[in-house]
Amino acid sequence: MAIDVATDLLACPVCRSGLGVASGSLHCMNGHSFDLARQGYLNLLGGAEPANADTAAMLAARGRVHAAGIFEPVAAQVATQAAGRMSLLEVGSGTAYYLTRALGDDPAAVGVALDVSKAAAKVAARSDPRIAAVVADVWKPLPVRDRCLDAVLCVFAPRNLPEFARVLRPDGVLVVATPRPGHLAGLRDRHGLLQVPPDKADQLAAAASEFFELHDTRLLRRQVSVSAELAADLIAMGPNAFHRVPEDVSGGAVTIDITVQTFRPLSS
Repeated sequence: MAIDVATDLLACPVCRSGLGVASGSLHCMNGHSFDLARQGYLNLLGGAEPANADTAAMLAARGRVHAAGIFEPVAAQVATQAAGRMSLLEVGSGTAYYLTRALGDDPAAVGVALDVSKAAAKVAARSDPRIAAVVADVWKPLPVRDRCLDAVLCVFAPRNLPEFARVLRPDGVLVVATPRPGHLAGLRDRHGLLQVPPDKADQLAAAASEFFELHDTRLLRRQVSVSAELAADLIAMGPNAFHRVPEDVSGGAVTIDITVQTFRPLSS
């Protein structure tokens, strides 16, 4: 079971004590028990999925986009910022594309893919034997022990900054990728997609300053030509899918415009 690799990192969502594996379940010292799904993931959500949880169709579209290499420079930059780190968490992990890349080639590296979507956890559980897939809500206390992680990755995902600070080691890093206003330009203009608020990176740096210092900022901008099928997948893989995926999506030039910021915990 892939979950075995990460039991030293996980914490009981009820009492915060450590978890251990026995007879297909995870247990804490206070008797709380959590069954492993037969697909290999651990559900610690404690309730129903929210309405905005990624669907299987969204994840399939994302997988095709990633396979086409459209976000390869983003994955490469995230991996560079997390290079050499042995224990990693990706929140809002989806298919665990970025986490898998960040783990590199070291067989001893361990990753936790955390997402509120069970469909995402099913995919992440199959992505790499070094990855434990966990269903949990990033806005609640993370089911992770204090100061046990070398890196937290947050790529186009919600950011619970106090919890990220709690689970990172003092020498750990937080790597965050956010879209810039020009992201998906062309596609957005042609099909009236959701707009990206300006100054997201600046707002993040300001919000993070209570817990982190900004260590590095990289701007990644490129233009790619996509088929109509890939253009439809770019819409269907993200939050636009909850609104409307146009039936007449056309291909053409699309701008990828991303900020990757790396933060380090403030000295205590």
